[in-house]
Amino acid sequence: MSHANLIAEAAERLGQPRVSFEFFPPKTEALEAQLWESIRKLEPLKPSFVSVTYGAGGSTRSRTHRTVARIVKETSLRPAAHLTCVAADRDEIEQVLDAYWGAGVRHLMALRGDPPGGLGAAFEPHPQGFRNAAELVAAARKQHDFEISVAVHPEKHPNSPSWDAEIDNFKRKLDAGASRGVSQFFFEADTFLNFRDRLARAGVSVPIVPGIMPVTNFKGLVKMAQGCQATVPHWLATLFDGLDNDPETRRLVAAATTAELCARLSAEGVEDFHFYTLNRADLTLAICRIVGVRVAKEVA
Repeated sequence: MSHANLIAEAAERLGQPRVSFEFFPPKTEALEAQLWESIRKLEPLKPSFVSVTYGAGGSTRSRTHRTVARIVKETSLRPAAHLTCVAADRDEIEQVLDAYWGAGVRHLMALRGDPPGGLGAAFEPHPQGFRNAAELVAAARKQHDFEISVAVHPEKHPNSPSWDAEIDNFKRKLDAGASRGVSQFFFEADTFLNFRDRLARAGVSVPIVPGIMPVTNFKGLVKMAQGCQATVPHWLATLFDGLDNDPETRRLVAAATTAELCARLSAEGVEDFHFYTLNRADLTLAICRIVGVRVAKEVA
């Protein structure tokens, strides 16, 4: 079956998938304008939620809060604010939770967080802070009635000594009050499907949402993948080889490969997709269109 037929058949069978989008807080006025242009373009797709990231060591805390608060105030979107354990004591995190709740935020993405030195550095909990995401989830649920999503890793977190430890850690987050897992990005459907099967065999039945990363800057992708030890398949590297100075072709390749990945997941019953937008709408919008997401028509 051709790639186009696979995508078309999966889209027809699935109907309209549910999507969500991730953004990051901008550092400059120009980047803020780009972010809000992207938000406005993607808002009509009516995503389940949109997440806003939190920098390493809580470095973007105030910008994350401002972005989330503005989304609540100025759009119809449901923001999920990232929150991490890194470089903050319990009192500070409780203040952030109160501020989010007061701003109208009802959904959190609760993460342990990367060390300030990056994923290669050892994680050191704050002496008066939370040791892991499970403790953070429990505290957030106790403080307010947040809906809470957490991270999962289809290729196992770099710090996990075994798959049993990886799955046990996820179960602790669920027991603490999380309601879904959102995955790290990956590029082959079997990576996610095999992980989903592992969780099912372990008795995990909550929704697991695949994290989808459309690729345009291949060198940048490789750097990100090295940080979280995500596999970049050789075939993908071959497709982007020689396209460093051809951004238009890179976008076309990215749209085709990402749409095919979503179609294969759809064929295996996946109904939700979380797109890492990198604050750019056009590619994500095109991929959503290909896999069957449509703007709802207004009723006169």
